[in-house]
This record gives sequence, structure tokens and C-alpha cells, in this order.
Amino acid sequence: MKQILLSFALFLNGSKRYRSIKDFIRDILTNPDNPHKKYIDITIIFLIITSVFILIYEVKNPVHEYFDLYDIYFVSFVFAIEYLLRLWVHNDLSGHIIQEYNDARYLQRDFSLWTPLKKGLAEKFQYMLTPAALIDILAILPAYRPLRILRIFVLFRVLKLLRYTKSIKQFMEVLSNKKFELLTLLFLLFFIVMVSGIAMYVLEERINPHIESLFDAIYWALVTISTVGYGDISPVTGEGRTISILIIISGIAMISFSTSVIVSAFSEKLSELKENRIIEQINKNKSFLLICGYGQMAKMFFRQNEIEMSNYIILDNNFEKVQLAIKDGYRAIHEDASRHDTLQKFNIEHAKITMLCLADNDVENIYIALNAKSISHKIKVIARASSSAMASKYEYAGVDHVLLPNVVANTMIHTAITQPTMHKAIHAILTGKNIARIDELHVNTYPTLIGKNIEALNFKKSKLLFMGIEREGEFMFNPSLSTCIESHDILLVMGRQISLDYFKTLHEGNV
Repeated sequence: MKQILLSFALFLNGSKRYRSIKDFIRDILTNPDNPHKKYIDITIIFLIITSVFILIYEVKNPVHEYFDLYDIYFVSFVFAIEYLLRLWVHNDLSGHIIQEYNDARYLQRDFSLWTPLKKGLAEKFQYMLTPAALIDILAILPAYRPLRILRIFVLFRVLKLLRYTKSIKQFMEVLSNKKFELLTLLFLLFFIVMVSGIAMYVLEERINPHIESLFDAIYWALVTISTVGYGDISPVTGEGRTISILIIISGIAMISFSTSVIVSAFSEKLSELKENRIIEQINKNKSFLLICGYGQMAKMFFRQNEIEMSNYIILDNNFEKVQLAIKDGYRAIHEDASRHDTLQKFNIEHAKITMLCLADNDVENIYIALNAKSISHKIKVIARASSSAMASKYEYAGVDHVLLPNVVANTMIHTAITQPTMHKAIHAILTGKNIARIDELHVNTYPTLIGKNIEALNFKKSKLLFMGIEREGEFMFNPSLSTCIESHDILLVMGRQISLDYFKTLHEGNV
């Protein structure tokens, strides 16, 4: 038996199909970012709502046999399958068995099957005792029907909404974050209710006709401290009225305190929910820009960008700068881009991401660049360096392009003094004035350019100045007219915006 189970565990562990199926089911059940999970959630929510509707409808109306069979068998069967799948993917029994087998071989001791089975089954049993798993198993129970009183268990299916409804899950997370404060208040409430109830029972059990047992007194105390006051039980002695005054004051204080705790928890969570929504929206784009740091360069970048951008997000670990960016009308969140878990929130696998490192100091920019490249080399990183000496350190960190604003500024100042006409021309190009613009033409976007030589394109006819070609990471300045255009080339041209638009339209129309 031991050998059979070990062989079966080795087979499962070595089966790529088994591992992929298990990983797929685990991901679709537990990963909120899985694109297919929303369909599972909608299906479960629909089954819950229809099941509860049938329960309510059958109170005064006869239910058709088809609806009864649907609720008894189909809904319960789906919930049972879901429960078993969650139990299956919770841990890996075969992994525990193989780990124990390898340890036994390494230490040259006898292999014990019971040890890994005990550990794996204990983990599954612990999962079965979690509140979510208990609700799942109770939601299956309504497959009975003959005992009418047990139909109330259908209501446990409503509690499954805690798992599948995002808003309710967020509400429960908020309460969970304030668990200590709320449990303290609950204990204090229990103490006051019990003491007040016992005192009222001792003082008025023989005098008050409405208090016949300790339960009546505790019921009165709970109704009074909650400030509901049904009026079915009221004190008749001076001592009882004194207790009522004290318990009412205590109730008001506890309600106010618990309300402030919950409100503060929601206010703390609100900014996080807003940021998560912004991240969800940005992840829907196939390409987007991450701007790390909101300083002078970031402000200049937005001022120079005439086209309204939608696929960007600003990350800054300084809360005041984030608020300033939001006040200026930009999309910003309070996050540290140098943290691994921060960048993991974005769609690294399927989106084309460009990251601008514009923090105030080089150390922070280098950390951000290292973090981005450690997650994915596909992330294009452009970083600001304070000096030429720091540029090599950025290159070691894997930065694709290093910006040297101080060097550029010094060069522009020198040019403005010594060659003012050239300065005017360069400034017009860099600021995108109508005089001229420099633009990149990605040949794969314009297939009709492929195979033609530069002379055939006749840039002069479109009133454009051809400057060069970037090919395989190398830039060829002013190549010969016989140079043929290849599919992955990037052409660098300069001219007025109207000329650039005309050239693009001309070749797009020939596709």
C-alpha cells in the first residue's frame, strides 16, 4: 500500500497536465486578477439568489417540481463541487509524500507514509474549520427538503456572498483590520449587559411582573443599552431606574465609540480602494507609463506633452507630493516604486510598460530601476541622473536610457550665449513649435516602406528632412540613398507637423 501511494504521488508530481490543471483551478478560484474568475463569481451569485428566491416563494406558494429539483440537486451539486475543488487545491498531499521520501533517502532512514499524510490531512482539516469553509459546507446541506425546519439552512448560501461579492469582502476586511478594538467593545458590552441584567433580576424579580427569569432581565439590558427601548419591560423601582440611566449612558458612549472606530477604518481604507481602482483601470491598457516621483521634471514632462495622456500613473512615496499631483489634475497614488509588491500590482506579463524614474536622488532612482528589472526585463526604464559620473551606475542597474538634465541645461545655456540662432532652432524643435518637430516612424506600422530605399521615399517631396535610421540598437546618421528599409527599422525625420501627418497618412493609405 505504501509503495502504491508513493508511486501515485510520484506520477502526479511528474505529470505536467495534472499540475497545470490544479494551478488553473487554484488560480480561477482564488486569484481576483484572473480574467475568468468573474464568470465563476457571477454564476455562484446567480445560484445563491435563485435558491433564496425559491425559499421565499414557497412560504405561501406551491413550488413546481422542476424548481425543487433545481434547488435540491443542481445548486447543491455545484456548491459541493466547488467545495471539493477548494479543498483539493488548498495544499499538495503528493508534494508532502515526495518531500518525506526524499528526506528519508537523504538521511538513510525508513520512509514513513503516515507522517506526510498526517501533515497534509491536518492542513486540509484546518482549512475545513475556517469560517469560509464552514459556510461552504453548510450551504450544501439544503439537499434534504423532507425536514421543512432545516430549509432555513438555505440562508447560509447568502453568506457565500462574502466570498464572491467584492464590496462585501472589502467591508469585512475593514472590520477585520479593527478586530482588536471591536472585540474589546464586544467584551465590554457583554460585561455591562450581564451585570445590569443580573442586578435587575435581583432587584425586581419579585416586584416587576414582566421579569420572570434571568433571561428577561438580560433581554431588557440588551434592548436598553442598544437604545432601542421596546417598552415591553421597564423598571418599577428607583434602583432599577438608576441602573437604566447608567446603562443608557454606557450604550450611547459605546455606540459612538464603535461608530468612530468603523468610520476611521473606512477612511483609512478609502484611499487604498481608490488607488486599487486606478491600478485596475491602468492595467486595462496594452501599454502605459509609470512615472516614479512627482517633481520639477515630472511637471515639465506634463507641460510639454500637448496630447492629453490617459495611460499613465504617478507613483510617489511622499504623501504630500501625491496630493499635490492630484490637485494639479494628474492621476497619482501613494506607493513606493522601489518595493517589489508595488510593481507586482501592475499587468507586467501582458502590457508594454515604460517607467520614468524621476525621483529627487540617484539612490532612489537606481533602486526603482533595479526593482523593475528584477521583476521583468521587458519593462523599459528611463531614468534621470544628476551627473555624467552617475550615468554608468544607472547602466549597471539595467536602465535603458539615462537622462542628464543638468548637462543638457548647461549645453543649452552655452549655446544660447555663443550661438543664439542655433539655440532658437534647437529650442523650437525640443518644445514642439510649428517651426519643426522630430518624430520616429516605426516601419512595422507602415509596411509599404519595407524594401524601398531612401531615395524612393522622396522625403523632400513631403517637405521632411530625413536624419537617420535606428537598426538593431545602432543609429545610422544620414545613410546613403541606396539603403533599403527593413521591417524593424525606426526612421528619424524632422519637419512641420502638417508634413509629418501627410507622410503618415500617405503611407497608411497604401497598406
